[in-house]
Amino acid sequence: MPAITVDNVLALPRVATPDPISAQPRPVVSVTTAPKGYEGEGFPVRRAFAGVDLRALDPFIHMDQMGEVDYAPGEPKGTPWHPHRGFETVTYIIDGEFVHQDSNGGGGTITNGDTQWMTAGNGILHIETPPEHLVVSGGLFHGFQLWVNLPKANKLVAPRYQDIRGRQVSLLTSPDGGALLRVIAGELDGHAGPGVTYTPITLVHATLTGGASLTLPWRKDFNALAYVMAGKGTVGAKGRPVELGQLAVFGAGDTITVTADPKQPTMDVLFLGGQPIREPVVAYGPFVMNTKAEVMQAFEDYQAGRLGSIPAAHADVRGEAS
Repeated sequence: MPAITVDNVLALPRVATPDPISAQPRPVVSVTTAPKGYEGEGFPVRRAFAGVDLRALDPFIHMDQMGEVDYAPGEPKGTPWHPHRGFETVTYIIDGEFVHQDSNGGGGTITNGDTQWMTAGNGILHIETPPEHLVVSGGLFHGFQLWVNLPKANKLVAPRYQDIRGRQVSLLTSPDGGALLRVIAGELDGHAGPGVTYTPITLVHATLTGGASLTLPWRKDFNALAYVMAGKGTVGAKGRPVELGQLAVFGAGDTITVTADPKQPTMDVLFLGGQPIREPVVAYGPFVMNTKAEVMQAFEDYQAGRLGSIPAAHADVRGEAS
């Protein structure tokens, strides 16, 4: 995984060790396995949140692990032009490249360790595709797309785009140096990531060496999720087994713990949590609103061309509504 790395993790700031007397470990409420499927023009995904109660995920709506897949020449695929309204899409690329374009003028190429953060707000069209040279050559591709809900007060804000380079993330390590932590958004133990969010969240990519144990302080008012993107190990103080493609949901408390299996070089985990919005959610296709009427209005606005227009340079590319 070539997402941003360092030669010497011991030179990085260290996350403080939580007080074992006063800090309450969060219990593991559930561990679910992501089913496999296909997205866009046919690239493989794991549906990380499938089967999990939306109330446990709030403020998150949906997450796909894209790949990990080693494409042969001519195989790389993306998504056609499609609309969104009412939430934010976060695309994090670990291996490979993706090119993003949207009807609000945002876009660019994201590659190893980069993140593009698109606030759909009141409406936007966008497309994500592998660059032409990658289609020709093939190669490794691995990443994530996360949907972050917007509260009712911000559902119809103006769209915006954040281009977060891998080198911009905050890099930390565990007290014993056994884990490299990349803070993409929010903050961890007082260290802030570059992503700017409407909904308070924390998003961290951690790489643990084999046998390392990581206990992170976690805000009491946030939910807490850990998705295993590579390797295997255990979660929680009681050591519940987890492996690639599994999501752990934690209960109430102050800390979350993950331990990597010693019989492997590394384990990669995506930690995410946020302040629950606790509002009605009606999600259908590419829209996430508070009521069915608002979703129907979004479809009408899309069909009427009110969510933006495809730039002239891409006018010949087919669009889809999902």
